[in-house]
Amino acid sequence: MCRYSMANYKPHYACFNCRKTFKRRLLRDIRKGAQKDENASLARCPDCGNLMANMGLDFKSPKKTDIKAWKHMLTLYEVGITFHSCGCNGPGYIPNDSKALVNYFEEIKKQYLAHQHFWAQRQEDPDEQSEIAKDQNQNWSFLSRIPQELKTGSHKKPKYDAQNAQIYWNKKVELIEENIQKVSRK
Repeated sequence: MCRYSMANYKPHYACFNCRKTFKRRLLRDIRKGAQKDENASLARCPDCGNLMANMGLDFKSPKKTDIKAWKHMLTLYEVGITFHSCGCNGPGYIPNDSKALVNYFEEIKKQYLAHQHFWAQRQEDPDEQSEIAKDQNQNWSFLSRIPQELKTGSHKKPKYDAQNAQIYWNKKVELIEENIQKVSRK
């Protein structure tokens, strides 16, 4: 059962300058019936006044004196890794240092390149129902991981836009390479 569905928890915010974390009350906790405000997610540090990072409900901050761990938390935040989850299984794997983070991104990049290669090699969609079933059985991991807008046709005769799927995976490879560069520079 999701632990966050049973009660309202305060979001965890981190200030990397002060190396402090704060839990922040939600607007709906303060005023009944308050609508979600786009500025409500912006939180300022009470000490220095800079914007703080929303690190998620599963975030556990390092000690204030552990500067290396705080730098790593900043790196994680800069590449888009935070501690958000629904509460069922936690936030997933979070690398604990820069070397592990680069290795993690390299593994993701290998998967993205495999998808890109699959779509580059794909000739055309099969027409026969038996060929469609065979194709979906053999290639389900590639066919199921593209956005819905790249899939057309019916449930029985799906059509896939291989060229745009290849472009989609190429963009994902570029983003992961940018993240690897960000981590490597630090």
